[in-house]
Amino acid sequence: MITLNHASRWYGQVIGLNDVTAVIPTGVTALLGQNGAGKSTLMRLITGQLKPTTGEVLVRGEAPFGNPEIYRYIGYCPEIDNFYEYMTGRQFVRHMGRLAGYGRTEANRRADLAIDRVGMSDRCDRPIKGYSKGMRQRIKLAQAMLHDPEIILLDEPLNGLDPVGRREFMDLLGQLGHEGKAIVVSSHILFEVEQMTRSILLLHRGRLLASGDLRAIRDLIDKYPHRITIETEQTREVAARLAALPYIVSLEFGRDGRSLELKTREPDRFYDEIPHLVLDQGLSIDGFGSPDNNLESVFHYLVEN
Repeated sequence: MITLNHASRWYGQVIGLNDVTAVIPTGVTALLGQNGAGKSTLMRLITGQLKPTTGEVLVRGEAPFGNPEIYRYIGYCPEIDNFYEYMTGRQFVRHMGRLAGYGRTEANRRADLAIDRVGMSDRCDRPIKGYSKGMRQRIKLAQAMLHDPEIILLDEPLNGLDPVGRREFMDLLGQLGHEGKAIVVSSHILFEVEQMTRSILLLHRGRLLASGDLRAIRDLIDKYPHRITIETEQTREVAARLAALPYIVSLEFGRDGRSLELKTREPDRFYDEIPHLVLDQGLSIDGFGSPDNNLESVFHYLVEN
């Protein structure tokens, strides 16, 4: 759907995006990075608002800059609001449908369907100036979905939504991804992004640090051994058995007296060993998990270190 080949964008002497090469497929992809990492620049390049200084950006095989035809395939939900505040939500989405080239009847039909899908049918006939932040986010998504685009870009869409609204929003994005659309979501809320997708693009100071599946990226961070926590009443017995394994880097006893934290460079081999510890060695293990198998730890390792 979206391809970047050594794409860079400079603002005078400031580099907004630096030599980024990536392919964004169908499904939900999270665009992550600290403030100033280049997320907004990347979105503006994809939507054709900016032209790359060097390299190329392709959407469905075409350059989006100066190419109005490509907008038929792109839906965009910017972070900053820019509504006609005196309109109702329904009037605004219908108006956007007319600007997209639909006749009045078709624009109204599509607008009503989109509004219903984002859960705003019962509130869309009030003026936008009285909307909460969450209601504005929903209406922005409705106008982005109006023309049934193949690609939808959402810049910080979870801001202002209550917990129930966020869950509904994430479920809807997941449905759109399963329908074969390419969804790019920029967000700072890491634990919620992790519930949406395992596919990420991580930017830092304009450069692409990592892309692809979250777990595969974590496995490639060889500098930091994989941490695994084990809950057991037999801490000493389990520790003695694990210490004999050649791929265990370190072991620490938990302060509660019934847990262990180990570090390994070969987590798959360790997970294969768990059944043998229980069945063959007769040890009791109540639970295990990894604090490293999450987006926050990957973000920390790649950016802060």
